[in-house]
Amino acid sequence: MTDATKNRYTGTVALASGSPRRRELLASLGLAVVRVGSDVDEARLQGESVTDYVARLAREKAASGRADDKAAGLCVVAGDTAVATAEQIHDKPLDLATASATLRALSGQWHEVHTSVAVDVPERATQVRVVTSRVKFRDLRDSEIAAYWATGEPEDKAGAFGIQGLGGIFVERLEGSYSAVMGLPVFETAELLAQVGVTVLNTVESLQ
Repeated sequence: MTDATKNRYTGTVALASGSPRRRELLASLGLAVVRVGSDVDEARLQGESVTDYVARLAREKAASGRADDKAAGLCVVAGDTAVATAEQIHDKPLDLATASATLRALSGQWHEVHTSVAVDVPERATQVRVVTSRVKFRDLRDSEIAAYWATGEPEDKAGAFGIQGLGGIFVERLEGSYSAVMGLPVFETAELLAQVGVTVLNTVESLQ
């Protein structure tokens, strides 16, 4: 990649995700964010590990976002998050019953949050990183779970909780990346962006 090409992608990125958390985290890095469409089948493949699953989805979402006209001339960022215990994924809850089942399964237990990020520019292969963090919940009461569901916060969250919101009161310990549990590992994202010349505050030179 020439210097001229490398420095083309600065200041603005295209986000192939509807997640407000990912948009906020990218904006916190000093980037302007353009949201682009992403339409992929999120079904898990037979025998696919959780880490392979989230990596594949991030790559496919980035490719789908690249096809959006709004992504022209921009670096595309995509990601995916899965909350799992023993390779069992706890998806976004459909209703109180599924949210309760998920949160009871996590209550008093360690679980893993696997978060991927993909960075795509036309001149090179899509780069993907996966970050795995471990989260320990305190014991949860059924009344707390019902009250939490009533806030509306768990409805669009993997694992039925948001660590950056009220769900943070359930987290007894965290080993790994707080931002990754939110939905985007900012350290790894900044590294990947720096590789294609996207300026993230003043860190781009030190990360290259």
